[in-house]
Amino acid sequence: MDSHSSVLVTGGAGFIGSHLCEFLLGKGHKVIAVDNLFTGRKENIQHLLANPKFRFVPHDIIDPLYLHEGIEQIYNLACPAAPLHYQFNAIRTIKANTMGVINILGLAKLNKARILQASTSEIYGDPLEHPQKETYKGNVNPIGIRACYDEGKRVAETLMFDYNRQHCVEIRVARIFNTYGPRVAQNDGRVISNFILQALKGEPITVYGDGMQTRSFCYVSDMVEGLYKLMNSDTTGPINLGNPDELAILEIARKITSLTKSQSKIIFMPLPADDPYKRKPDITLAKEKLGWAPKVDLDTGLKQTIDYFREQLVQK
Repeated sequence: MDSHSSVLVTGGAGFIGSHLCEFLLGKGHKVIAVDNLFTGRKENIQHLLANPKFRFVPHDIIDPLYLHEGIEQIYNLACPAAPLHYQFNAIRTIKANTMGVINILGLAKLNKARILQASTSEIYGDPLEHPQKETYKGNVNPIGIRACYDEGKRVAETLMFDYNRQHCVEIRVARIFNTYGPRVAQNDGRVISNFILQALKGEPITVYGDGMQTRSFCYVSDMVEGLYKLMNSDTTGPINLGNPDELAILEIARKITSLTKSQSKIIFMPLPADDPYKRKPDITLAKEKLGWAPKVDLDTGLKQTIDYFREQLVQK
């Protein structure tokens, strides 16, 4: 990439997006962040606004976006990623994943830019294969309450590959597994942020179901590096990006209680509909094609995330 070119990050004020913008600026790129601030927050990018190489554009990708600024790469991360948020307005979520993706692909075509789509492990649904390889076609309920996101992201992948075949748009597809770290929104409703906040406030820690369902959590700095490596590789994907260390939810709750030295009790609630029972990425492809594997272990990542939330609670 030459020095006049820009990288566009949609969802740039979001959790992963803001860390990615920071990382790209650190690599010397010019960065344009686009966000409608539905789940993204201005605070996440506040420290970047003074950087002359950074620009923030408030915009919802459901509406067409016209930018001619020598954009060479686009990371499309715009979409609410937590069930609480993507179910809040399911129709807008499916629109972000269809009309929004079409708009951003149009922009990529116009700028002859390479585009990376942030897809998700949710495209595997409640998987009947374990761990999940990229060849697994998934087990998704197309009419369930999570479908606006699961099926939306499946359609987004379809659009990527059709634009690639029909219009020769250069694409990269990353299937992101559970990610955590500083800047996850407090009202996000995701496991790790929920548990940490409950533990720090001394509230009961709510575990859904029996807590034996598993997740694999990847620290945000590892995820950002994986996205960057995929974008700048010769591999189209889809490629799984995630941490293959699989833990039961109950184990994570106990770990967070101990790291925060909290007196909180663990309580059990009914499991939400279509909640996947097992989730673990097979990252063989990422290792082979990108030379990527997560480096940050759960304890280190959790400590940094706990410190972030502690600070957030003090500021309130």
